Amino acid sequence: MAITAALVKELRETTGAGMMDCKKALSETDGNIDAAVDWLRTKGLAAAAKKAGRIAAEGLVAVAVNGTAGAVAELNSETDFVSRNEDFQKFVAEIANLAVGVNGDIDALKATAFPDTSRNVEEQVTHMIAKIGENMNLRRSAGISVEKGLVASYIHSAIAPNLGKIGVLVALESEADAAVLEGLGKQIAMHIAATNPASATVDDLDPELVEREKAVLTEQAKESGRPAEIIEKMIEGRIRKYYEQVVLVEQTFVIDGESKVKAVIEAAAKDAGKPITLKGFIRFELGEGIEKEEKDFAAEVAEQLKK
Repeated sequence: MAITAALVKELRETTGAGMMDCKKALSETDGNIDAAVDWLRTKGLAAAAKKAGRIAAEGLVAVAVNGTAGAVAELNSETDFVSRNEDFQKFVAEIANLAVGVNGDIDALKATAFPDTSRNVEEQVTHMIAKIGENMNLRRSAGISVEKGLVASYIHSAIAPNLGKIGVLVALESEADAAVLEGLGKQIAMHIAATNPASATVDDLDPELVEREKAVLTEQAKESGRPAEIIEKMIEGRIRKYYEQVVLVEQTFVIDGESKVKAVIEAAAKDAGKPITLKGFIRFELGEGIEKEEKDFAAEVAEQLKK
């Protein structure tokens, strides 16, 4: 029997298995959907569909750098235990490497062929769900690059090389010596991991954030009952303080606790004899923004006793 795209699609929707796995199952069972489902079940591949509804907020963040380009990716799992699985670690690391080639574009990454398999990255995730036995989600990826200079990386709470809970990339554009840029970039990346700035520069800061902060500060200043010109100066001063809290180059460098980050970059450029420009950064923290399911253990036990 001819294996049509419609049959493969139907089997995928029924089982949640990968496209190539579905195609093989249909070939093995002469196009019989029910038999193909059973075939996938015996291989442990149909189980991925049942796992897909479970919340995945653990896992790993991975970074990969190739000279002037870098990427960071987050692959989530249900439990922290899986992040210690060597196959899972290798899988996340390979995803980050592939992400560099597509500048971190998540859709392009999912469609990229996964090495040494007949599957793409998205299908390989489904394959890994069945293999490891937990739901997984390739949640996001991002890339950054420079024309000259380098992209430096840092992993906080590393569980293996380039794998951990927080991943940071810093793009420095310069003709300065690579060793100088690497050392500076890593220190800035460590700072970013610690402070989680909202933007690299004041110009990059989301205008909505600034307006929201100004609105709050204006109301606070008005309550002081002072003249309008004094209130205006108060707001200006407080906005500067706000920038020092959320803008990377305006923050106090955590490494020395004294200099502003922009002054550290300027000093490094002076020592290197070449201009150094911070082009941007990426910071991924594992599970940020995911609403984890809160379980009532007592209610869960009670529910089990009813069965």
